[in-house]
Amino acid sequence: MEKTEHPRVGVGAFILNEEQELLLVLRKKDPEANHWSIPGGKVEWMEKAEDTVIREIKEEVGVTIQVDSLLCVTNHILHDEETHWVCPTYQCSIQTGTVRNCELNAIIDVGWFSLQNLPDPLTLTTKNALESYLNKFESQRK
Repeated sequence: MEKTEHPRVGVGAFILNEEQELLLVLRKKDPEANHWSIPGGKVEWMEKAEDTVIREIKEEVGVTIQVDSLLCVTNHILHDEETHWVCPTYQCSIQTGTVRNCELNAIIDVGWFSLQNLPDPLTLTTKNALESYLNKFESQRK
């Protein structure tokens, strides 16, 4: 990955299925190669973040999604990897399609995981999204 001296913008999708399992991809590339992550990708020039997440999920895992709400924003700063991303993460739902690995060059594996039994290691963005989701879920139960 090329080193830049300014933050980049990437988006992620927090997608739960009917069984309340979270969709994760195992990253092949940096940042955080060999970590499980919510799917997503970089925002292109003149592209809205919401449009990016829809496009990236279609490209990565082959499904069409609906953006339901903004879940959180992560400052994805990894000093060891000299990486700095600002990452809006959206809570999304699948509208059509079946999840599969559509980017074999970037993704090792794709899977659905119970929130109580997530794989390890998770990316920083995924950890933050999970924390935000659980905090939101807990506050809605009160």
